Amino acid sequence: MRWALVKVSLAVTAMVVVAFAVPLGLVIREMARDRAFSNAEREAAAVAPALSITTDRDQLERVVASAGSDTAMAVHIPAGDGSEALGIGRRRAAEKDIAAVRKLGRASTSTVSGGSTLLQPVALSSGEIAIVEVFVPESEVTNGVGTAWAVLAGVGVALILGSVAVADRLGVRMVRPAQRLVEGAHELGEGKLGARVPEEGPTELRLAAVAFNSMADQVVQLLANERELAADLSHRLRTPLTVLRLNAASLGDGPAAEQTRAAVEQLEREVDTIIRTARDAKPQTAAAGPGAGCDAAEVVRERMVFWSALAEDEGRTWRVAGADRPVRIPVARTDLAAALDALLGNVFRHTAEGTAFAVDVHNGEDAVIVLVSDAGPGIPDPGAAMARGRGSGSDGSTGLGLDIVRRLAESTGGDVRIGSSVLGGTEVRIWIQLDGRERAPRRRGHRGSVRRRRGPGRLVASFNRPRSLP
Repeated sequence: MRWALVKVSLAVTAMVVVAFAVPLGLVIREMARDRAFSNAEREAAAVAPALSITTDRDQLERVVASAGSDTAMAVHIPAGDGSEALGIGRRRAAEKDIAAVRKLGRASTSTVSGGSTLLQPVALSSGEIAIVEVFVPESEVTNGVGTAWAVLAGVGVALILGSVAVADRLGVRMVRPAQRLVEGAHELGEGKLGARVPEEGPTELRLAAVAFNSMADQVVQLLANERELAADLSHRLRTPLTVLRLNAASLGDGPAAEQTRAAVEQLEREVDTIIRTARDAKPQTAAAGPGAGCDAAEVVRERMVFWSALAEDEGRTWRVAGADRPVRIPVARTDLAAALDALLGNVFRHTAEGTAFAVDVHNGEDAVIVLVSDAGPGIPDPGAAMARGRGSGSDGSTGLGLDIVRRLAESTGGDVRIGSSVLGGTEVRIWIQLDGRERAPRRRGHRGSVRRRRGPGRLVASFNRPRSLP
């Protein structure tokens, strides 16, 4: 493509140069000829006044000498009444040409050896016609023509070379982005997902590069979402696995019980392997669209029905607060349920049997806060626990559960924080922004005491809440 463009440019420029240079060269040659004969006409006109007055040889020779060279000018006076024909200077024109001009009475040119002659008729006082002959050498006719043609040829060559250079640069400017686009497409086709194309070059190729990069980003994002989905779905298997593990622990001794527990442990390891394999995907949680969302209180009550049965089996006391009235949030129902299962699953997985826990829902004007607290040993390094793929460092912990919770909160403009709970263990706070705006970080704190209520399996916390939402 590059050389084709150069060839086309060379052909077009050569045609343009020929089309303009040849006529211009001919015009220059004609202008030089006209200039030479105009000078000859002026010299002949300088002799005409003297011829109209006198035909004396001596006087005419002086006039001819003053008007020009006697070698370049001649005067031919015909014979008259009692006078002979007079010729002054060197005659070059043929006698027939002189006679023809005298007869016609108008100037004429004729070709002679070494150039041309201008024959100018002049009327004498006697009524006869004298002829003034001015020799115009060929060198004078072509004076400056060769130089002008050389200049035109140089300009033409320069134009051709310049057009070739410009065409070559334009070809490079067009070909290189196209080659990079082809290379990027090949790399992407070979599985190199980081392949991108510089967005440069002509407008069309630049737009193509932008479209290619956008397509590559979408491909990467789609693959990342697929891995994200695999990781999330695998993590959601932890909830039934937790139930299986608890039920297997209550089977007692025996070969069947041991095989069941071994199978559960192997299944947990396989799930952990799937999660760790998919953890490199870029986390992304889409916020709920306009009009979408769920009732957080309803979801909390529904999930606590499931987890309360496990809590009863392990002798855990629990309580729910703030879920007795509707609390609308811009989060999908399944996402909130998955986040709650992840947090409550961590409580059952990483705390001893009999450890109390609580779920609180706080509804404000611009945000909803969901608190999941426990009375366990706490998390020594909350920052590491929030790091995707790292977890708390214990067996069976990948950190993906808290990452699911974090992505859910950040999709609304909120966040997740880990701190100490009033129960003495860990408190995970999910801040769900209702208007979708990023909130400024604020210091938060609360104080409270825990007291038992009548009846087994229930725990009530009294909070001295701050004047505004945490």
